Amino acid sequence: VAGRCLGRQPMWKGVMRGRIVKGIAGFYYVCCGDRIYECKAKGVFRKDNRKPLVGDWVEMDVLDQAEGLGNISALLPRASQLIRPAVANVDQALVIFAIAKPQPNFNLLDRFLVMMGQQGIPSIVCFNKLDIDEGARAGEYRGIYEACGYRTLAVSAREGFGIEELKGLLAGHATAVAGPSGVGKSSIINCLQSDIVMETGEISLKIERGKHTTRHSELIAIGEDSYILDTPGFSSLGLFDLEKERLADFYPEFAAFEKDCRFGGCAHMGERDCGVKTAVEDGAVSRLRYENYRQLYEELGRMRKF
Repeated sequence: VAGRCLGRQPMWKGVMRGRIVKGIAGFYYVCCGDRIYECKAKGVFRKDNRKPLVGDWVEMDVLDQAEGLGNISALLPRASQLIRPAVANVDQALVIFAIAKPQPNFNLLDRFLVMMGQQGIPSIVCFNKLDIDEGARAGEYRGIYEACGYRTLAVSAREGFGIEELKGLLAGHATAVAGPSGVGKSSIINCLQSDIVMETGEISLKIERGKHTTRHSELIAIGEDSYILDTPGFSSLGLFDLEKERLADFYPEFAAFEKDCRFGGCAHMGERDCGVKTAVEDGAVSRLRYENYRQLYEELGRMRKF
């Protein structure tokens, strides 16, 4: 059940502690044992410019046991925090794109991977809609990202293909799930757990983009000690607090060829005798990935000017 905490539950004497499983309009739903409490956050958090996030472990004061009402009194230390999606205490990310309808936006995919890399969160790349892969592109798309060291898989939420493999990758983890509208994210989540039927949106045939069907982040238990943090669909991601000179650090496939660059600190842009650019020409580095790198590098350069 969404919001249900499966597996071992921490116990502390004399204090109620739990995990935020959902937050809507200033209300936070905290799972403590087998109960869900509707809570407000104390004003001290606003004063300290701190905001509870889905996934946070918290201390709470129970106001009404029968009605399941409480106040969050303290936020416990976070093991990790993502800015977008705004969630806490996840240990991996699953980014979902469709093979077709809509066509994958690889620039957006790379942005997400860079953002997760900045925060030290490993990512799994999932391509959905294998059942309509008329051009047999799944193998090509997976090959691009597997060559960069990412775990990838292709699934069909409609036919159930690949879902068991996906469940295996998510077992024992708290996973942030993200992807643009229309890729079948909600349908995949429906396959991962059967107690909740999420609203699914229809694709606009004109623009091949889906309606936003997820309106809030929510922690969903899918097995013992296994959770997914479903997050609202996104259409753009900014790269924050990243110097353009560090961007190449988040393109791991470049590392093997940087020793062949003529200049130390090569940006792999306009320099002569660049090992990375040579690898692109030779097919050893994906041209698609390299072109995305160039676009992001130039974008970061423009941001720095302002």
